[in-house]
Amino acid sequence: MAQEFQKGLSALDLKDGEKREEFRIKGLSALDLKNGEKREVEVEGIEGGKVLLAKVGSTTHAMSSNCTHYGAPLKLGVLTPEGRLTCAWHGACFNVATGDVEDAPALDPLAKFEVFEKNGAVYIKGEEATIKASRRNPDVKCKAEGQEKVVVIGGGSGTIGAVQALREQGFKGGITIISREPNLPLDRTKLSKALIADKSKLEWRSQDWYDSASINTVSDEVSSVDFKAKSVSTKSGKSFPYTKLILATGGTPKFLPLPGFKELSNIFLLRTVPDVQAILGAVGDEKGKNVVIVGSSFIGMEVANALSSNNTVTVIGMESAPLERVMGSEVGKIFQKLISKNGVKFHMEASVDSAQPSQDDKSKVGSVSLKDGTSIPADLVILGIGVIPATEYLKDNSAIELEKDGSIKTNEAFEVEGHPGVYAIGDIATYPYHGPGGNGCLTRIEHWNVAQNAGRSAAASIAKPSVAPKPFIPVFWSALGSQLRYCGNTPNGWDDLVLQGQPDEAKFAAFYGKGDTVVAVASMQMDPVMSKSAELMRRGNMPSLSELRKGTSVLDVGLPQEIKI
Repeated sequence: MAQEFQKGLSALDLKDGEKREEFRIKGLSALDLKNGEKREVEVEGIEGGKVLLAKVGSTTHAMSSNCTHYGAPLKLGVLTPEGRLTCAWHGACFNVATGDVEDAPALDPLAKFEVFEKNGAVYIKGEEATIKASRRNPDVKCKAEGQEKVVVIGGGSGTIGAVQALREQGFKGGITIISREPNLPLDRTKLSKALIADKSKLEWRSQDWYDSASINTVSDEVSSVDFKAKSVSTKSGKSFPYTKLILATGGTPKFLPLPGFKELSNIFLLRTVPDVQAILGAVGDEKGKNVVIVGSSFIGMEVANALSSNNTVTVIGMESAPLERVMGSEVGKIFQKLISKNGVKFHMEASVDSAQPSQDDKSKVGSVSLKDGTSIPADLVILGIGVIPATEYLKDNSAIELEKDGSIKTNEAFEVEGHPGVYAIGDIATYPYHGPGGNGCLTRIEHWNVAQNAGRSAAASIAKPSVAPKPFIPVFWSALGSQLRYCGNTPNGWDDLVLQGQPDEAKFAAFYGKGDTVVAVASMQMDPVMSKSAELMRRGNMPSLSELRKGTSVLDVGLPQEIKI
C-alpha cells in the first residue's frame, strides 16, 4: 500500500515550473476519519477547491473530489475494504492509493495529494491547478520501439480503452487505429442522449494526445484480415501488419425493410456524428417538426427525450411498454410516464406497415402507417430498432467462424477462439459471462462500459500476458426523463422483480431475479444503489430476492474483501 501511495504522489504530472504547495484543509484539526469513511473537504486559499479524504485501513488518502468521467461527487460513491472507489453515477472505479482508473468509463486518473497534520490543523501538499482540475493526465507519452505492432480496428469505446491502457501498462510497441468514422474516438453516448453534433465536443482525446503516445490514427475502412499473414487490408489499398490484433468495430444500426423506408428521404439511423448532423438539419432551427421514432428501446427513448422540446414526438414500439424486454412492463411504464410529461406520444403494441411520402415533396417522408390503419404525421423518422455486429469485413473469411448473429466468440480475456493474439471487444464480442446467474453463459452486451472494460482487458493481456483477466460487472446508464443506472446482465433471463422506493415518483430500485438470485439492478434517484449492487455482485454477497422483498437495503450490506467472479 505504501508503494502504491508513493506511485500516486509521483504521478501528479507537474509541468515545468510548477511546485507543490501546502494548503490547509478548512475546518479540520486532525485526521479523525474512521476506517472506510469518505469525506469531501474544502481547501483554503483555492476558490472552489475541494479534495476527498478516504481512510482505508490505517491510511488516510487525499485525492480529487470528483469523478473524472462526468464530474460526479465521489463522496457519494462506494469505498471497498481494499481501497477501490466506485462512482455513484456510471460505475467508474478508482484505486484510492494511486488514483488510477480500475474500471470504465473514466479515462483520467484521480490526482493524489500528500495529507498530514501540522500545528493542530490538516494540510495537503499539491499544485493549485491540479486541485482545481480534479484529475491528472494519464502517463501515455511514448516513442514506439521494437517489433511488436498492435492494430486496432474501430474507433469507439473499446478502442480508446485499449490504446490508452496499452500505454499506461508499459507497452512500447507500435499502435495503429483504423477507423472508418470521420473523427477520433468520441463519447458516443452523447449522440443519442444529447444530440451533440460537434465532434470537437465529443472526442475524448486530441490528435496531439495520440501523437504524443505514438498512436497512429488512420481514417480508412478495413476490407479484410489475413490471419495467417497477420495483415489488415483497407479499401484504399493499404496494408497494415500486426503482431497483435484488436477487433473493435462495434455495431451497425438495423434498417427497416418495409415499403418507403429505403426510398424516401428524412429517414435516419443514429450511430455517428454525421447522423446527428443530418437529424438536426431536418429538424431545423425553428423546430416544431413532427418526429416519429420507430423503436422504444434505449436509443429511441433517449432521442425522444432529447427532441421533445418544441417538437411533436411520437414513439412506436412493439412491446406493451418501453424497454419491456429488458426491464419488464412495470418498470417500462415508469419511463413512459416520465417522457410523456415532456409531451412525447406513444403507440405501443404497434407494428409499422410503411412510410408514406409527403404531399408537398414526394421524395420525403410525410407519414408512417401502422398495420392497424393508423397514420402518424412525420417530417422526419428516426429508426432505433437495434444494431447488428459490424463484422461484414470477416463474413467471407474462412479462417474465422462467426456466430449466428455475426459476432465473434471469445474467452474471458476477449481473445478470439482459435486465434492467439487476436481480440474481439464491444458489440461484436460474444464472451463467457460469470456474473450472477451467468454461469459462463456466452453473451453479447452492447454497453459502453463493457466495450471500454473489454478494451482494457485486451490491453492487459497484451502488455502483461501472465496477468489473469480482471472480472467486471456490466454497467450502463440512460437519460429517460431522469437518469437510469443499471448493473448486471440477464443472459438466461429473469423471472421475478422486487421494487423498492417510490416507483410512482420515478424514485426506485428494481432488483431482477432468476429464482432467488439477483442478476441485475436498475435504479433512478437512489444513488449509490446501483454502484453498491455492482460491488456486491463482484463479491458474491448480493442479498437474495427474498431478503430484498422483506426490506433489506443493499446500502446496509457489508462488502467482503474477496472477489468471487
